[in-house]
Amino acid sequence: MKVLVVEDETGLAEAIAAILRKEGYSVETANDGKSGLEKALSGRFDCMVLDIMLPGINGLDVLTYLRVKEIEMPVLLLTAKSEVDDKIKGLDCGADDYLTKPFVTGELLARVRAMTRRLGLNQDINPKYGDITLELKKGELLCKGTNIVLGRKEFQMMEILISNAGKITTKDDFVSKIWDSNDDSAYNNVEVYISFLRKKLTMLHSRVQIKTRRGIGYCLEGA
Repeated sequence: MKVLVVEDETGLAEAIAAILRKEGYSVETANDGKSGLEKALSGRFDCMVLDIMLPGINGLDVLTYLRVKEIEMPVLLLTAKSEVDDKIKGLDCGADDYLTKPFVTGELLARVRAMTRRLGLNQDINPKYGDITLELKKGELLCKGTNIVLGRKEFQMMEILISNAGKITTKDDFVSKIWDSNDDSAYNNVEVYISFLRKKLTMLHSRVQIKTRRGIGYCLEGA
């Protein structure tokens, strides 16, 4: 799958491109609105990561023009934390999702996967960590030729953990992405589903473990 990254901070654009390439995506970058729009109109890309604040033509104008031309390529907007109005405008203009800067690698990858998976674009890119693979089409966890079906929330949690491999995922991260509320029951559910996932990793005889960082969150180990 080919991704266009339009970001005027050259270093950030190349960092995003490197992250995506490592996951198997083909990536091109553009550093201003005009060149980004020209590339987007070429029809060569399956997905675009688009910064709002761009020189020349800003990201919202680029997005609006694409939608007027009936180009339905999924677009992930990059916004600064303070740009609440721009987030709303971006979604109204036809953005599929937005990501607030600064962001972590895992969240970027998870949002790109979710955004493109809705349109069936990345069904062959299965997240992996150590000896486990998350089979997106079947909702299964695979390890050394053995597979086990995951429940919906188990699947979502494992996807987040793999996406954040090497980093700690907090309970707040899980609750905000998976549950609709942030009451005590939602936080308790995180512990319950972590326990379910640990049992399934044991059943698969995987080397991967979900480690608890007490008072902080969870992370994968055993790659």
